[in-house]
Amino acid sequence: MKFSIRSKFSTGMVFLLIILALSIYSAYYMNKVSNESGIILKENYLSVVYARDMAEGLTKINQEITRSFILNGNPNTLILKNELKVVDSSLQAEKNNITEPGEDKLAKGIDTDFKEYSDSVRKFMESPHAVSSVLFLQKKYDSLYQQLMQLSVMNGKAIEVKTDNTKISSQDAMTQMSIIATLCFIIALFYSYSFSSYSSERFSQLYNEIKKLEDGDYANRLDFDGTDKFYEISTVINDMAEKLYENEKKVHVTAPFESEKKLTTSEIQDLKSVLTRIKKIEIEAEVLIVKLEEKIS
Repeated sequence: MKFSIRSKFSTGMVFLLIILALSIYSAYYMNKVSNESGIILKENYLSVVYARDMAEGLTKINQEITRSFILNGNPNTLILKNELKVVDSSLQAEKNNITEPGEDKLAKGIDTDFKEYSDSVRKFMESPHAVSSVLFLQKKYDSLYQQLMQLSVMNGKAIEVKTDNTKISSQDAMTQMSIIATLCFIIALFYSYSFSSYSSERFSQLYNEIKKLEDGDYANRLDFDGTDKFYEISTVINDMAEKLYENEKKVHVTAPFESEKKLTTSEIQDLKSVLTRIKKIEIEAEVLIVKLEEKIS
């Protein structure tokens, strides 16, 4: 199936536009994946931070309780109250940042245990020397600390898995788009080369035909097929060459008669000139004969 120059050019432009669209989509997709991955990883990272802050706050509370009990003194209530606020603030933030399966259940368990732990700490501040309270607080602290470590590990592993998945997805997407873009580029390059060769050949044919017409070769014709502009131009040139060829034949047919007519006229003029000279010679001869006769007589 033959394509016109316009079809080839249009097809090549289509593939170039596909490449451009793929480039724009690639940039958009990679930016979207990057943003989404950043948001997801940020949420997991925040959960790790919240777990760390709660663990640090509980550790400070436990240290203050242990110190006051060992020294048989009163705990620093300001430290205990401040750290309880820190832990509660981080816990509320974590409850609003659930991202992993099972994290919601774990957060609820931490919240329940922390409420009991917080109530026990306030009771301990009122009666710091009760052994039962210290033992309960120590046990509750260990349970909360283990849950917080579990929360931290859960989100830490999620960060690793999501990072790997994001890399794999990005690489797969880039590979697919690279393959499609390469194929489109090759096809577009083929059409561009075909278009260039096609145009060059057509222009060369037109130029050579015009040169032949200029040199007087009116019998030559352009053999162009198709429906493009080159075919239309070749038709016009062929029509012009046909007219010039017909005119040239007419000139060759009439030229011999014109040449013969011109030659006869020339001969007549020459004959007239010769006759005139002969007459002059005759007159001069008569005059000479008369003179000779007079001398003789």
